[in-house]
Amino acid sequence: MIAHSTFFYGTGHLTVQQAIAIGTGLQKGDLSQETIARIEQSQRHVQEMTEAGRTVYGVTTGFGILANKKISEADAALLQYKILQSHSVGVGNPIPEEVAKIMLITKVHALAQGFSGVQLQTIQRIIWHIQNDVIPVVPEKGSVGASGDLAPLAHLFLPLIGLGEVFYKGNKYKSAEILNQFDLQSIPLGPKEGLALINGTQFILSFAVKAVQRMHNCLEAADIIGAMSLEALTGTKAPFDERLHGLRPFKGNLLVAQRLRLLLQQSDIMQSHVDCGRVQDPYSLRCMPQVHGASRNAWLHLKELTEIELNAVTDNPVVFGAEDTISGGNFHGQPLALPLDYACFAAAEIGNISDRRCYLLLEGKWGLPMLLMNDVGLNSGFMIPQYTTAALVTENKTLCFPSSADSIPTSLGQEDHVSMGSISGRKVNRVIDNLEYILAIELLSACQAIEFRRPLKSSALLEFAHGFVREHVSFAEEDRIFAEDINAIKHIISDFSFVEKVNGFAEEKGVGLNKGFEAFGL
Repeated sequence: MIAHSTFFYGTGHLTVQQAIAIGTGLQKGDLSQETIARIEQSQRHVQEMTEAGRTVYGVTTGFGILANKKISEADAALLQYKILQSHSVGVGNPIPEEVAKIMLITKVHALAQGFSGVQLQTIQRIIWHIQNDVIPVVPEKGSVGASGDLAPLAHLFLPLIGLGEVFYKGNKYKSAEILNQFDLQSIPLGPKEGLALINGTQFILSFAVKAVQRMHNCLEAADIIGAMSLEALTGTKAPFDERLHGLRPFKGNLLVAQRLRLLLQQSDIMQSHVDCGRVQDPYSLRCMPQVHGASRNAWLHLKELTEIELNAVTDNPVVFGAEDTISGGNFHGQPLALPLDYACFAAAEIGNISDRRCYLLLEGKWGLPMLLMNDVGLNSGFMIPQYTTAALVTENKTLCFPSSADSIPTSLGQEDHVSMGSISGRKVNRVIDNLEYILAIELLSACQAIEFRRPLKSSALLEFAHGFVREHVSFAEEDRIFAEDINAIKHIISDFSFVEKVNGFAEEKGVGLNKGFEAFGL
């Protein structure tokens, strides 16, 4: 449980867990006096360079291919207003409010480090949006993931100048309506502010934050559900032996093997077939440490790079002093685009192996009834839910083309290599959407199958998991609308309650499922 403490933007080290905690109200984000002084100093630097007539990209020049167009001091502020208007070209459905809110949080943390030259009141207004849950409407499409997430960030900050739309208390409003309701005025942007607001990777980053959180939950669930399927299929735990995995010590593999050993310990079902004569289990049971573990490694890579980006300055130009600015490429999304695509494949593979276990549960082998129902023929049993996993797995495969492998020139060739990381970020979350359903169907099937092993019991942890599912979905004696069951179980996976409940019970029993693997936690 995260304490209700204050995180100070621009100074503290922001983690994925803290970004989510601020977004959900479990933690407050604010500015320290030290940070305020740094922000004000940076803004003075920009004011000085403007008054001195120095040529600085985006401050006294146009943008992109228009970098050689000189802008007068008188028009410097108007230029920043216009950049928010001209770059608001996003299309498609709005992104989830929680993602847009994380965009606000991550942008404040980047700006508050004092290298962007924005006004204090601008940052304070963004914090006001966060604290009052007045969340800008941001279209999902339009960013190529370089020069910053220009279009989505432009939409994100239109409300600062009284334009665009916001979500508030479940409804969508014109930004001006909400500003009037709170008796607030729009912000008069100063030199460089519009550029500072739209230069950055916060769209990619915020989808990465959600992917880290959601994929972690799916990985935790997959181990528990896979163990339940193994029990139902009377598989062996021998392939999870610590000695075996010590010979190929990938960290993710070691963790998953440890978790499976602990999840299966003291199981009556496991003990009942020790001398059954079966030599090997199918790969989807036997190779869970190798497959789930490889996806764990991909997740850890994404988490580590996401937390670097969470604390980075991705503005351009970066202001080091009144006469010291650097126009570089910190806004380029490639550092996250690649690991997001890697995580996309890794999430899809968890779905692939889960679908294979669903299929095994239906075959009618090793003492289970075909299609997991005694009276089939009149009943189709659990045949058709596996059609859904097959469809979702195939859809995920089509989503595995790496967006970061593509690039297309923009700004008349000035911006001639782009990351497409914005698409990577959205896409991995679509794969996770499907994965949650696939895991729900495996969990539904495994719980059904385990009941055919009665009166034998599984381990205490897996019996607890089974009991929690049965609070939401009952054993199926005959066909019914299984979509209702699937949705009910998908909900307890996607709201994190399934994993949280099992982990909580494990802690009560003194079982440290992830002990020694702190880096893999959230």
